[in-house]
Amino acid sequence: NSKLRHVEKDVLIPQIMRDRAKELCSDKVQAFTKCCQETGILMVVKCRQENTALKDCLVGYYSDPSFYEECKAEYLKQREEYRATGIKKKRQKLTPNV
Repeated sequence: NSKLRHVEKDVLIPQIMRDRAKELCSDKVQAFTKCCQETGILMVVKCRQENTALKDCLVGYYSDPSFYEECKAEYLKQREEYRATGIKKKRQKLTPNV
C-alpha cells in the first residue's frame, strides 16, 4: 500500500529530502561552515556568497519533482522493510566522491 498519510508527505519525506540535499551539497555546507568559523561575528556580511551558494544548492533539490519522487521511493522502501521486520533501519550517509 503506497498511500501516504499527511505526516509522511509533510514531515517524513521532506526530512529525507533535507538530509539527502545536505549530503549532496556537502561541499557548500563545508564552505559556509568554514567561513562562519573563520569570520565570527561578521559572518552575516562576510559569508554572504557561501550562504547564497548553499541556499541555491538546497533549493535546487527541494524544488526538483524527480528528487521528491526519489526520496518518496526511498521512504516507501524503508516503510515496507519496517512493516515486514519491525526493525527501523538507519539511513546510510552518502560518501562524497573524492
